Amino acid sequence: MVESPLKSAYCVTEPSAGSDVAGIKTTAVRQGDAWVLNGQKMWITNGGVANWYFVLAKTDVNASAGKSMTAFIVERDWPGVSLGKKEINLGQRCSDTRGVFFDNVVVPDANRLGQVGQGFKIAMGAFDITRPTVAAGAVGLAHRALHEASAYAVTRKTMGKQISEHQAVAFMLADMAIGVETARMMVWKACFEIDQGRKNTYYASIAKAYASDVANKAATDAVQVFGGAGFNTDYPVEKLLRDAKIFQIYEGTSQIQRMIISRDIISRQS
Repeated sequence: MVESPLKSAYCVTEPSAGSDVAGIKTTAVRQGDAWVLNGQKMWITNGGVANWYFVLAKTDVNASAGKSMTAFIVERDWPGVSLGKKEINLGQRCSDTRGVFFDNVVVPDANRLGQVGQGFKIAMGAFDITRPTVAAGAVGLAHRALHEASAYAVTRKTMGKQISEHQAVAFMLADMAIGVETARMMVWKACFEIDQGRKNTYYASIAKAYASDVANKAATDAVQVFGGAGFNTDYPVEKLLRDAKIFQIYEGTSQIQRMIISRDIISRQS
């Protein structure tokens, strides 16, 4: 991956299984020293540009969710792998998002990641690392929204003065700054726990949920500061608003993060 510009994609989500990972229908059936993979993944980031895929599939339909899945590394150019159309999304349209199909794809057992039945655990463990990075992206978007809104607020005038001098607007900028700085610190906390070799699920979910909400509020408020101009594509804040929404959805919805956080809190009392 260092010598060549190789890209990967994380194939877990399916048309009928997003937050409910246990509901995936993609299967892998063992045949000798290989597995035969069948199924469809959806909303896969980097789907059309990846050289290889991390694929989560059910290998024991009768086992519990935690033991029914196995993870595999699948090369894009293998027979039976095909791609759906590039989806046109609300925002983040530079992202290559699409479906990935597996039709009797023969996967060598050497491409199995981890032990049979440990796929769910591997996939969930990956989220502890990726959620803080997604949260970092949300912080970046919120910071951009603050920058655009404050720059506009000191140049636009109403009622004889800069709109930044109106308390209603000034307080919106202050709230955006509070959100940016506190969300950034939460991201750092989640990453710090990883660096210390400690389980960070609790902090990763807080960072992801909080930074996502901060990004959406900051983008919404930036549009409000711009007024009618903010609703127009001549200015960047409408794009920030469209780009922000997905932070509350991918890598685990904000509702899923709150489930994880609340369960951790409750478990400490037992």
